[in-house]
Amino acid sequence: MNVVRWLDEHFEELFLVIFSVIMVVVIAMQVFMRYVMGSSLSWSEELARYCFIWLVYLGISYGVKKQRHIKVDVALILLKDKGKLIVHMIANLLFLAFAIFVVIYGLDIAQRFLEFGQTSAAMSIPMGLVYLATPVGMGLTAIRLIQQLILQVKTLQGKANFEVKTEQDLILEDELNKDK
Repeated sequence: MNVVRWLDEHFEELFLVIFSVIMVVVIAMQVFMRYVMGSSLSWSEELARYCFIWLVYLGISYGVKKQRHIKVDVALILLKDKGKLIVHMIANLLFLAFAIFVVIYGLDIAQRFLEFGQTSAAMSIPMGLVYLATPVGMGLTAIRLIQQLILQVKTLQGKANFEVKTEQDLILEDELNKDK
């Protein structure tokens, strides 16, 4: 059970770090090879690009988990706690519908690329694996949204505590944590 809890808390972070490290190392190798050795690696830019694609889609899920995705705080500033929670729930439901839509069509596109057998130019990676970043990332986003919605419903019932924070609240909280 501890492994499942750890994965729930750190899954996106783990892969974001892995993909970031791969990108930095590969790009640094490319720069070194080009300027010091006089020749370049044919596959480095492609690998860095595909890592970046996966990083972006996993980053969406991470942003949802940390409640740091793009939002307009004007409505939240005008509302009290329960009103903020309801507006946040409506936003999460709309985002969930979008995420499910993207997962369904993203899987269809990735499956078509896997069936076609198209591979990348330099590394011969099946392009379907690259296109799987979209449904996987948005699937994780959907899971994070469902987790938040469950917690929000429990908060409305008085069984949990979910606090909707504006971006200004989060920035101030970060500043206070730095001072400690």
